Amino acid sequence: MAQRDVVVVGASAGGVEAITRLLSPLPADLPACVLVVLHTPATGVNALATILSRVTALKVVAAEGETPFERGSVIVARPDHHLLVVDDRVILTRGPRENGHRPAVDVLFRSAARVLGPRVVGVVLSGALDDGSAGLVSVRARGGVAIVQDPLDAAQPGMPANAIAAADPEHVLPLDAIPATLTGLVGAEVGEVPTPAPGDPLGEEVEIARHGSSRAAGRQHYQSNPAGLTCPDCHGPLFAIDEAGYVRYRCLTGHAWSAESLLAETDAALEGALWMGLRSLEEKASLADNMSTRARTHDQPLVARRFAEQAAEAREAAALIRRTLLANPGAGRAGDHAEQSESTESA
Repeated sequence: MAQRDVVVVGASAGGVEAITRLLSPLPADLPACVLVVLHTPATGVNALATILSRVTALKVVAAEGETPFERGSVIVARPDHHLLVVDDRVILTRGPRENGHRPAVDVLFRSAARVLGPRVVGVVLSGALDDGSAGLVSVRARGGVAIVQDPLDAAQPGMPANAIAAADPEHVLPLDAIPATLTGLVGAEVGEVPTPAPGDPLGEEVEIARHGSSRAAGRQHYQSNPAGLTCPDCHGPLFAIDEAGYVRYRCLTGHAWSAESLLAETDAALEGALWMGLRSLEEKASLADNMSTRARTHDQPLVARRFAEQAAEAREAAALIRRTLLANPGAGRAGDHAEQSESTESA
């Protein structure tokens, strides 16, 4: 008889404190293994395991090439690597980014759900946007239990709020109430774990995260739904995936996006394009000024006036773009990553 013995935890901005407060009260003999993904930049310092080991009685390790499950332990993802469940162990992969992240919460949750089914408890904590929502949908669909931090209690409510809307979790709790609930859930008998069906869509997505590609036939479950959008990472076509009413997107290369993460990435790309346009307009105005001055020097007043008008038009357009940019300052994933990097380095 299988037991509920694996806890998958995902967090982003505000996540260091949230994970710390989650793990601190848990007993050393917890009858479960805890797997943790925190969004970190690819070049971030791999310090999370060290930080967590100071505050919990559980054994904390950073994932290696292959790390077996051990009850009473915590396995932490490394920067720039997905944490993926395979049988009763986790492996590190450098598969395509999901929602712009590697490690990504959805990759961990999805792989755990497929292999372990009702043995899994999924926990979504503080973070921006909605990584973890699709993964939590998979956890619930395969018989696992979902816990989400109350958005009103989270430093960043985006991930919890989106997870609640997408997955309808059994438990929505303040952070300090989650450890006791978790302790009551793990160790319970859950019956036999269903064997994953060969070629199922969830398995194909896990295969993409593990190997960076999938059998062509296995991609038919989303290639039949072109979205008319392009991937921000590789600029290839995106295809829509509808999982229990939760729509997300994946490209042929394997990058995956939720709708909110895709929108945020599009905003960032648009902002970059606007800054490039601003620079070009300012350069055009400067060049037109120089040419107007030269024309006046050579006693060519009509030519000088034409270039002066072009300079004025360019500056007017540049001013409009600058006002647009300064009126909409956004905090994208870069700020999210910066917070995690600063938190882990200073802790």
